[in-house]
Amino acid sequence: MKKRVVIRRKPFAWKKLVFLSLIIVSSCVGVNRLLSQTSSKNQQQPQASQAQVNPTAKQQQVAALQQQMPASLTKINQHAVMSEELPKQFQGRTIYQAKVNKNAKVIALTFDDGPWTKTTTQILDILQQNNIKATFFVVGKMVQEHPELVQRIVVDGHAIANHTWSHHYHRFNRATAAQEIDRTTDIIYKTTGVKTNLFRPPGGFLNNGLATYAKEKDYAVMMWSVVSADTDPRAKYQAFVNNVLKGAKPGGIVLMHDGGGDRRRTVQALPKIISGLRDKGYTFVTIPELLNMQDGQSRNPQLSSQ
Repeated sequence: MKKRVVIRRKPFAWKKLVFLSLIIVSSCVGVNRLLSQTSSKNQQQPQASQAQVNPTAKQQQVAALQQQMPASLTKINQHAVMSEELPKQFQGRTIYQAKVNKNAKVIALTFDDGPWTKTTTQILDILQQNNIKATFFVVGKMVQEHPELVQRIVVDGHAIANHTWSHHYHRFNRATAAQEIDRTTDIIYKTTGVKTNLFRPPGGFLNNGLATYAKEKDYAVMMWSVVSADTDPRAKYQAFVNNVLKGAKPGGIVLMHDGGGDRRRTVQALPKIISGLRDKGYTFVTIPELLNMQDGQSRNPQLSSQ
């Protein structure tokens, strides 16, 4: 009788092989994912650390100015009372100059279209060197771009006012006029703590909807009586000096620009404008100070307005 030979095979060996392969692949994927996450964290951490250790020059300037703001804002608000509590005789009016006694030689320097990175700084330096306070009609989008310059304007004791958000000349309906003016007033307040009620329409246009809305909201619409013509691309800076000295009168408001283009000639002209006016016996005031004179603080001037 023959014996039966039984051959025993290891069952499902191929399944074990597949299972082991899956484990290996899964492990590799997990390791790669872990390495990727670690690498990502390592890349982010140096950037955050670098931002903390090496803040930008602008951040340093803002931080330094913010430390000075409380005392400086108290000082400027003493001069800017009219900006927050504009007397009724100025609300909704268009003002060109103050008619004062001829012996009261006061004049207001005003600068439009800024803040402008280089020029505004240079003009502020010149004003500081001469101990003069001026009024800056700022453009909202430029305030957003250069908050540290607007803060310096206030810290240095100058008055600040609204010159719309985008500085466009076209006709505005009431809704867009409101956005141009309200948005700018809001960002001035958030940046400096000053809530202005002074408005100047771009280009001096009074009939495109902006001045109408400003008057509805009881802004004083501030124009000018002396034009430096510093936007004329063909004129030399000495022409700006001559224009201001020739047109200056007690209670006058001088129009100049610190932004909106190349204002190097304005920077050149400003020291000579200041010295020339001083030689004529003029002292310099801000627009709020000029308006305060209406209350009898300086020879009881009467404002020329519409």
